[in-house]
Amino acid sequence: MRAAARRAAAARAAPAVPPHGQAANRAAAHPGSGGGFPAGPIGAGPRPAATPGRGPVWFFDLDNTLHDAAHAIFAAIDGKMTAYVERHLGVDRAEADRIRRHYWLRYGATMLGLVRHHGIDPHHFLHETHDFAVVELLRAERGLARLFARLPGRKVLLTNSPARYASQVVRALALHRHLGAHYTIESMRLHGSFRPKPSRSMLRHLLARERVPAGRAVLIEDSAANLRAARAVGMRTVLVTGHGRGRRPRFRPGYVGLRLHSVRELPRARARLRR
Repeated sequence: MRAAARRAAAARAAPAVPPHGQAANRAAAHPGSGGGFPAGPIGAGPRPAATPGRGPVWFFDLDNTLHDAAHAIFAAIDGKMTAYVERHLGVDRAEADRIRRHYWLRYGATMLGLVRHHGIDPHHFLHETHDFAVVELLRAERGLARLFARLPGRKVLLTNSPARYASQVVRALALHRHLGAHYTIESMRLHGSFRPKPSRSMLRHLLARERVPAGRAVLIEDSAANLRAARAVGMRTVLVTGHGRGRRPRFRPGYVGLRLHSVRELPRARARLRR
């Protein structure tokens, strides 16, 4: 009880933050549970063969990019994360929700704050918080598999989500056969620490592992922060705006090479992608 009280006191010392409805702080589930998705760090294991030619390598985000996670999935994850914090830190639900949101804003992932300040097991935390009927809550546009088949170049999944959850979504969308590699939060580790998007060092290691020059790599995302980091390391960028519920800038920022409402527009619009 004393340890729980100390953990709760440390969390209460964090400054209050405004409400945020998005559970964008997805991370590691149990290693090896991802249905073939890698669990080791980016630098581990054999490297893929260099992509031939001069064509692009497309790095696709998952939530609010390939499907509408804001419809129901983010709310489910938010609720489970808040309940986990309430249960394991011994605080009431309002305080647990504040802690969850504070760590997401401060670290980009609730998991990172809980690991750093409270010694929570990240694998247990995110196994518990992503244990729900994912496919039943999934909402996505039709024809994504046909889009991937038509789009020239290598396609790679790059998501801060855990492997088991990402595998369920990708298979439900029938995209698993079109993706040449999958990078989930389990593989976003450098020097023993998690480094999810928007970590620039992680992105540089990823490009080196994929053996692709930054100028041929394209990140397709709904997150401005992640696109800004990708552009800073030399990648090209596509902002997808159709699924998020938040406000979007009316102009195209300098770090955004192409702005689309839906990824389904990509085959026709890719010629306009700014270098």
